[in-house]
Amino acid sequence: MSVDQNGKPAAVRVTGTRTVAPAKIRCELATFDLPYITFYYNQKLLLYRAADFPDAVARMTAALADALRVFYPLAGRIRQHADGALAVEGDEGAEVMEAEAEGVAVDDLAGGDCGEEAERVMQHLVPYTGVMNLEGLRRPLLAVQFTKLKDGLAVGCAFNHAVLDGTSTWHFMSYWAELSRTAAGGLAKEEAASNNSSSKQPKPIHDRSLARSVRVRLDLPESAEAHEKTDPNGPKKALVARVFSFPEATVARIKAAANAALPPAAKPFSTFQSLGAHIWRAVSRARGLGPADITAFAVFADCRGRLDPPLPPAYFGNLIQAVFTGVPAGMLLGGPPELAAGLLQKAIDDHDAAAVVRRLEEYEAAPKLFHYSDAGPNCVAVGSSPRFKVYDVDFGFGRPERVRSGGNNKFDGMVYLYPARGGDKEGGIDVELALQPDPMRRLQDDPDFLLLSA
Repeated sequence: MSVDQNGKPAAVRVTGTRTVAPAKIRCELATFDLPYITFYYNQKLLLYRAADFPDAVARMTAALADALRVFYPLAGRIRQHADGALAVEGDEGAEVMEAEAEGVAVDDLAGGDCGEEAERVMQHLVPYTGVMNLEGLRRPLLAVQFTKLKDGLAVGCAFNHAVLDGTSTWHFMSYWAELSRTAAGGLAKEEAASNNSSSKQPKPIHDRSLARSVRVRLDLPESAEAHEKTDPNGPKKALVARVFSFPEATVARIKAAANAALPPAAKPFSTFQSLGAHIWRAVSRARGLGPADITAFAVFADCRGRLDPPLPPAYFGNLIQAVFTGVPAGMLLGGPPELAAGLLQKAIDDHDAAAVVRRLEEYEAAPKLFHYSDAGPNCVAVGSSPRFKVYDVDFGFGRPERVRSGGNNKFDGMVYLYPARGGDKEGGIDVELALQPDPMRRLQDDPDFLLLSA
């Protein structure tokens, strides 16, 4: 066998070389995601009693880096392609901030009666207040603020809502917390991050074409300010936010009252439908609506199980749609509780796979940049769910003392539902509600709302 001058067999000739790198991280946004581009970053606040702030922050930051390798869209940025479609690309990372409020105790914020001062303080414990999801073209898609309190730790998170919904938010939070908790238990960080068999949390499903693969062109506004100026209803009104706690026994009374007059063969109303109807009626009373005034109720419904075929909870992204119903206030308030609950039940039950697809096709045919006012007149809208295991988010120093939302995405009548402060095992529900000041005062003084009367 002959060889060349370099000692290689003459029969072997190198014909070319190239460098191969991993594919760039890229996640196309689906039609389900696009309506939220002109909403604002979703903010979540968790309050903990943590003795060692520097140690806790170091461990949680290291776990966050590991979690972002798995939930990689949160480490990217939104990009708009030449055809106007949106995607998440890159791995620039999340923004992490540290702050201190050592004059503020956990109980000042997590107590049962949070006044206006506590509400103001809490809004400074979450990042990206007033930042529209549109800013995800320039800003991180996740921001975290660790704040040292007098006797604890506040974890404030802001998630770009064009990238994920509530189900995916709490999936990520649970996964991140488990990595941190495992590291606190002594396992090596690398083992905790790589050994998925030791995790109770399923890995996220990032293929958004499973939900929808249509590319949609969006004509984005120049800025959040430019978009808000196009709102036909003008500037937002001043609002106040309060949390109303409904113990398990009170929730049971509300559900029993809604179901009391149903015939035996009728489908019973769920806890959500019963409580939602109760809130809707009480807010309409507090607003002083006239009999002919139309009032709307909206719920951001999870569509994972409504699709055909259905998708599992591990699908990472937005897979929600707003489901609406409406009625004149006179009918809502003059009728029995089962009337309101029945309207909610019908709207939710009617939103099947075909209805989901119709909504997608309507949006794809005429994409729209939404304002809060598009929710409808005198609206009550419900986001979040008491089914989310928010009080199981343990980073290694116990369950949170309180879980709240930030000030973003709170318009007149917006409701967030959480399991009661003690956790979902108690069966109670916390109702976080934003209203204009006068209706809020009337609601707080309404004994029929909290069922204080016998």
